[in-house]
Amino acid sequence: MKPTLPFALVAGLMLTTPATAFDLTDMNAEERSAFRAEIRDYLLENPEIIMEAVAVLEQRQSQQQAADDQSLVENNAEALFDDPDSWVGGNPDGDVTIVEFIDYRCGYCRRAHDEVAQLLETDGNIRMIIKEFPILGADSETSSRFAIATLQLAGDETYHAVSDALMKLKPSPEEAVLRRLADSFDLDADAIFAQMETDAVSEVIAENRALAQRMSINGTPTFVVEDQMVRGYMPLDGMIEIVEEVRGR
Repeated sequence: MKPTLPFALVAGLMLTTPATAFDLTDMNAEERSAFRAEIRDYLLENPEIIMEAVAVLEQRQSQQQAADDQSLVENNAEALFDDPDSWVGGNPDGDVTIVEFIDYRCGYCRRAHDEVAQLLETDGNIRMIIKEFPILGADSETSSRFAIATLQLAGDETYHAVSDALMKLKPSPEEAVLRRLADSFDLDADAIFAQMETDAVSEVIAENRALAQRMSINGTPTFVVEDQMVRGYMPLDGMIEIVEEVRGR
């Protein structure tokens, strides 16, 4: 029988030599059993190696996800950054662009809302784009249709105010509630409700959903900061850090 190599030596050989230089299949049953026992004993004596391996795997997966996300952003840049149907705010000439996919009934979107507003106010050099992405049911769809109709009929400034109100709205967006909201902004509620049912509004939502599907976005909030994606809520400090990182390149 061939002598069994110590596990540490075997591991070193596997990591530092070509795959063909050490063939685990070139063992008989007794050798494989001894080798497996050696691995088990080594891991039991050094369990921290498992955590180290998991950390390396997670780092590699994170790096691969970031690279994949950059490709997705690059391939969909026009729809993300130059969509004429989405609201653009902050500083339209800012040196960093942030795109946010939102759902008005999403708790984490609501949590991020004030922090995003604070970021725009304190930085002053960020271009902000909102993508209406209703995914949490009928109330989400109604809210987005109301917001988009407002944008199409009343313009950017009113949309911004209405969007802010919808993000903070506690009751269900029933017609009576939305009519009161329209009245509070001196909007023609009948015109808004009529616009909500038009193809123009439906197309905006459909395009945003198609964009999200292409980019493997299935939750809100999702942020695109230039070429980076943040899938989920991120506190203000984290957003500031990413903006500074992007700006410092």
